[in-house]
Amino acid sequence: MKNKMTKQYFIELADFNVWANDIVHSWLNAITDEQWEKPIVSSFNSIRETVLHVIGAEIIWLERLKNVSAPVWLPQVFKGSKEELIENWKKASADLKVFVENFDDNGLDQPMIFKRLNGEENRMPHYQVFAHVFNHSTYHRGQLVTMLRQAGYTDVRSTDMLMYFREKNN
Repeated sequence: MKNKMTKQYFIELADFNVWANDIVHSWLNAITDEQWEKPIVSSFNSIRETVLHVIGAEIIWLERLKNVSAPVWLPQVFKGSKEELIENWKKASADLKVFVENFDDNGLDQPMIFKRLNGEENRMPHYQVFAHVFNHSTYHRGQLVTMLRQAGYTDVRSTDMLMYFREKNN
């Protein structure tokens, strides 16, 4: 069955991803180091670890899309500050958007062959990779809202796509 998603749809998702991530960045810049590192029960053990995972995923998927022969898994190598991590996230999200904007629409159904972190080879059509990458970030942004509240930071607002469309259309 042929994919019915379009390049324009994924450009919109990429733009939404940048918009929502920018909101999260403002929250992360406002929290203390104690809140950043505080142990919290979730998929990952702290806000820092969750953020590192999301950024690592955006970067490794971008590298896979660009056919980088040995993509880097950031959580294994990153030793920098919160500010450096946020800057890496901004760059990764912007670079993903540029990649999608420049992607040939005829390639959406074409398979992408990549290796998972465990070395297992996989194959997925590009449109499924794009859908996964943006959905993955959305999933973890939701977790970050809950984690931030548990860490005592309550000045959050919606990063829901409805809000993105409202702001974009006004």
